[in-house]
Amino acid sequence: MEEERKYHIGFGRRDLGDDLPFAAVLCGDPARTRRIATAFPGVELIRPLSENRGLASFLVRIPGGRKIVCATSGMGAPSLSIVANELAALGLSRMIRVGTTGSIQDPVRAGSVIITRAALCAQGASLDIAPPEYPAAADPFLTMALVQAARELKVDWHMGVTASVDTFFEGQERTLTSANPYLLRRLQGITEEYRRLNILNFEMECGTLLKMSGVYGFAAGCVCAVIDDRTTGECIDLSLKERAEADAIGVALKALEDMDAGCP
Repeated sequence: MEEERKYHIGFGRRDLGDDLPFAAVLCGDPARTRRIATAFPGVELIRPLSENRGLASFLVRIPGGRKIVCATSGMGAPSLSIVANELAALGLSRMIRVGTTGSIQDPVRAGSVIITRAALCAQGASLDIAPPEYPAAADPFLTMALVQAARELKVDWHMGVTASVDTFFEGQERTLTSANPYLLRRLQGITEEYRRLNILNFEMECGTLLKMSGVYGFAAGCVCAVIDDRTTGECIDLSLKERAEADAIGVALKALEDMDAGCP
């Protein structure tokens, strides 16, 4: 029935079939969501779920037979928090963000993938969910499944702490490619500070997702394609983007395929 459909994502429990999907894969970019559902090897499209508000969502079957939701979460934590909330309300108990990211450490190069084990969460949306001190920690079972998948697929991978911020330009200390002529003093030098704290990368969603998972009681993980090497500049390396995204997608799907159903 129409009233059972969630307002923002545009689909409801009945649209998912008799049995709940094993997990949801969240992508900020609807093109990446559509790529997984309609063009990724081994993935069978069961049916489109919604295009509401540009948040393309699909019900698919991955290799091994498990059914999952591929959902677009939009750019930034406020949009992701709405999508993750409504998915949790439908009963989804596992969520993996598959995104893109910029590396701030020398050994982590564009073209690799980063598996987040925890996040420094500098995001306003998360403050409506939990206090600043609340940990933004990835689920250990999902994280180890992602690591095992990366090993088996022989992709170039790294695991560590991610800085989740609200803005693409100011919050990630982009000054050469930003139209803003002034960077707030508190953000000047933030990249080097995070580098010295052994943080691997900047992105804009996973910290809030990981905090939500702790508060709401679902399992969450994050794997991102590195498309920007911030140790050498600010420009996104488009020549490596498609392959790195494919590696991140492959790692997420392999993890969900092989994960023990008894894990939370």
